[in-house]
Amino acid sequence: MAKLTILFGVVLIVLGVWGFVATGSGHPTALIPTWFGLVLAISGALALTEDAKRRMLWMHVAVTAGLLGFLGAGTRAIVELVKAHGAPLTDTARVAVVYQTAMTAICLVFVLLCVRSFIAARRTRNASV
Repeated sequence: MAKLTILFGVVLIVLGVWGFVATGSGHPTALIPTWFGLVLAISGALALTEDAKRRMLWMHVAVTAGLLGFLGAGTRAIVELVKAHGAPLTDTARVAVVYQTAMTAICLVFVLLCVRSFIAARRTRNASV
């Protein structure tokens, strides 16, 4: 799961940089996925260890960051859509909503995979006791 965490981190980093460039490099908030991606990538790298306690700690840090990314990006996308009140979004707002929605989906998939992995690990641990 640690390698998958690094992969999701890299995907978020690319999304953030791509969003920053797509908005004309004038909106630093477009880099927010990059920061979440860095947290995931670093947590994943630190979880690449044989020490089960250390791996568990860093994977919990990563899933917490993923959950916060999901909640934050999803909330911002909904707020932007509600602010529009059915009117067409400006080009910048449209790009922002697309990238916020993408970050929301990426983080949701990551969190769901982590939860599935945590449940499987707990079942394995309980079966061996």
